[in-house]
Amino acid sequence: MGEFEGLAAAVTGGASGIGAAVVAALRERGARVAALDLSSPASPTETDGVLHLRADVGDDASVRHAVATAVERFGGLDVLVNNAGIGAQGTVEDNDDAEWLRVLDVNLLGMVRASRAALPHLRRSRAAAIVNVGSVAATAGLPQRALYSASKGAVAALTRAMAADHLAEGVRVCCVHPGTADTPWIDRLLGRAEDPEAERAALEARQPHGRLVSPREVAHAVVYLASPLAASTTGAGIAVDGGMQDLRLRPRTA
Repeated sequence: MGEFEGLAAAVTGGASGIGAAVVAALRERGARVAALDLSSPASPTETDGVLHLRADVGDDASVRHAVATAVERFGGLDVLVNNAGIGAQGTVEDNDDAEWLRVLDVNLLGMVRASRAALPHLRRSRAAAIVNVGSVAATAGLPQRALYSASKGAVAALTRAMAADHLAEGVRVCCVHPGTADTPWIDRLLGRAEDPEAERAALEARQPHGRLVSPREVAHAVVYLASPLAASTTGAGIAVDGGMQDLRLRPRTA
């Protein structure tokens, strides 16, 4: 039995990458889990003990319906992991207003919509927690990531504000900031590069431990923050970035 035995969780973007790793980690520790994803089947489907629900975090009605379905199946909700998000490249000049609004709508307002739908149920939980998945881009200046960094910086600020707003209601809110993680989005990014191997090597070298972060490593941090064993941790952000944010190491020599 794990610390999540008897608890129910919902994970947005739960079908792949970091989200799928979070779903698996929560299940391993005893939680009942709903994976909310745009790619999930139209009808609720249960596979290996995970409830798969279609949800578009860009649509309020879709999110509310998915959360309500999870609550109906589980009899309540204790944990929300706001993981769904999309990437963006370029300087502040490279994306038009429509692209800025699209990315902010998913990466920021998507978390707002899911949290808004979940909060009435979380308030009734004995171990309520929301964990937002941010990025090292929120805390470190990265080239060609102006829009993405702005969206994740807003997530970091939102996390602290939500933590302050909902602490008295028994709802903890925290954030995880992954470095560059080995996910399908990175695979697609590398696929568009002129030299995928060189681009991957550059991304790995950018992180002091010399490799991409694994989704499972991020999931462990998410699970820690969501756990009832972390009941005194709220408003916190944990970096899972191989030291990218805080370490200043000398270049490696051959």
